[in-house]
Amino acid sequence: MKGGFYGLRAKELSLVTILLMCTAVFILTWKRTPLLSTFPPQGGLQLTPDILVSSPAVGLGKDKVAFVVKESKNEKIEKQEIGKEEIEAVENEKGESENEESRKVRRETAESGKEVKENEETEQAAAPTSHVQRSSESSNIIGSNYLSVPIENNGSTSTNLSFGGKNGENSMAHRGNQACNYANGKWVVDHNRSLYSGFGCKQWLSEMWACRLTRRTDFSYEKLRWQPKDCQLEEFEGSNFLKRMQNKTLAFVGDSLGRQQFQSLMCMITGGNEGDGVIDVGEEYGIARAHGNARPSGWAYRFPSTNTTILYYWSASLCNIEPIDKTNPNTDYAMHLDRPAAFLSQNIHRFHVLVLNTGHHWNRGKLNANRWVMHIRGTRNTDKNIQVIWKARNLTIHSVINWVNSQLPKYPNLKVFYRSISPRHFVGGEWNTGGSCDNTNPMSIGKEVVQDESSDAVAAAAVKGTGVKLLDITGLSQLRDEAHISRFRSSSGSSDCLHWCLPGLPDTWNEILFAQL
Repeated sequence: MKGGFYGLRAKELSLVTILLMCTAVFILTWKRTPLLSTFPPQGGLQLTPDILVSSPAVGLGKDKVAFVVKESKNEKIEKQEIGKEEIEAVENEKGESENEESRKVRRETAESGKEVKENEETEQAAAPTSHVQRSSESSNIIGSNYLSVPIENNGSTSTNLSFGGKNGENSMAHRGNQACNYANGKWVVDHNRSLYSGFGCKQWLSEMWACRLTRRTDFSYEKLRWQPKDCQLEEFEGSNFLKRMQNKTLAFVGDSLGRQQFQSLMCMITGGNEGDGVIDVGEEYGIARAHGNARPSGWAYRFPSTNTTILYYWSASLCNIEPIDKTNPNTDYAMHLDRPAAFLSQNIHRFHVLVLNTGHHWNRGKLNANRWVMHIRGTRNTDKNIQVIWKARNLTIHSVINWVNSQLPKYPNLKVFYRSISPRHFVGGEWNTGGSCDNTNPMSIGKEVVQDESSDAVAAAAVKGTGVKLLDITGLSQLRDEAHISRFRSSSGSSDCLHWCLPGLPDTWNEILFAQL
C-alpha cells in the first residue's frame, strides 16, 4: 500500500510540474510571438498620466513628431526612428509632477505645431507675433516669450521640450531661433574670450568702465561664455552683424546700463579698433551736447560700408519728461507716466531694431534730485496709489510697451526688445552706505540657470501678449557678481556693484540680441 501510494503521488507531482512548465512557455510565447499579437486588444490604448503627448511640436519638420515624456528619475532618454518619423522621448530630469502652466504650454505648442504643418512657410513668417500671443495665454501670473524651466541650485524638476528638424537638425537653432530660450543655460570657460581688448576700444568705451585700466588684477571674468541649454549662440562677428543690419538702424533707449550695452556693441563690431570710416550722425537724430552738460544725451554712429546706424539715447525712465515752466530755469519737470519719451515718438519710424530698458532710476532720491513730478493724463498725479515708486515704474513700463506695440502694425519691419533688469550685487549696504561686491571668483554663486519664468516678473508681464520680445538677461547676470566694477576704480572706497566691467557681461547681452535679429 505504501509503495502504491508513494508511486501515485510521484506521478501526480510530475504532471503538475509538466503543467507549470507548459504554462510558463505559453506565457513567454504570448509575449514574444508575433502571431499571437494578432489577437484583438480588449480595449483602447491607455496612456498613464506620466506620458504627455505633444504632436507635433513647434518648429518640427513635416516628417517629425515629438513626444514629451515624463520618466522616472535617472532614466535615460530613448530615441526610436520609425520610417521618416522621429519620435523623441525626453526625460523630466527629476521626475516631479508638472504644473498646470507647463501642461498648458505643451498643449498650445501642439496646437501651434498643427498650424506649422498646414502652412509651414506662412507660419514661419508670422511666428514671432503668434508665438507671443500663445505664450501670453500660458500663465495666469507672468507672461513670457519663451518656453522655460525652473531655476534651481541643487536641481529639482525641469521640463525639456525636444524639437526635431529636417535632416536631423535641431530647429531650435533655426527659424530665427524663435524656439530657443536663451535665458536658460550655463556659464562655461572659454579661453578665446574676450571679444575685444580691455586696453583698447578707447574711441567707444568710457574709461570708467574699462576695468583693465583700473587697479583690478584678476580678469578671469572675461573668459566666461554663456551656453544656452537647448541651442547654440551664433559666434559674433562684426562683419556679419553689419551685413545683417545693412541699411538699418539699431537704437538703444534707456539708462546707463543701456549705454553700457551700446558701448559694448560698438566695441564688438569694430573689435576695439579705431577707424576713420565711422561717421557721427547724432545731429540727424537731434542728439547734441546741451550747454553745460558733461556729456550729450546720446550718441549715433553710422558704418558707411553697410549704411548701418547704431545709436543710444539716454532716457532713464522711458517716459516723457518736459519742463513745467519753460521760462524758468529752476522749474520742476512733468514726468508723464503714461507717455513714451519724446525721442521715441519722434523717431520710432526710423528704427529697425529697438532695445528698451529702465529700472534703477526709479527711487525717490533720483526723482527729487531731478525735480521730476509725476503726471497722469496730462495733469499732476493725485492718486496716492500711483505715487508709490514701484507702482509708478510698473505703470510706465506697461504704458511704453503698449504704445510701442500699437506702432508695430505701422512698421512691420521693426523688431522691439525690452531688456529685463540688470541685477545689482551690493552686500552689506547700498552704494553710499558701505555696500560692496568684493568677490572676484567666477561662478561662486552658481553657473546654471534653469527657470520657468523670467527673474524679472515686471518685464515679463509687460511684454505678455504683445509683439515686443523680452531680452531676458536677469537670471544669467545674477550669477556674475564678480564682473562688476566694484571698488577698483574708486578713490573714496565706495563700490560700483551696478555697472559692469567691459569687456564683460553686456557683451553676452549683445550676443543674445544678435542671435534674434
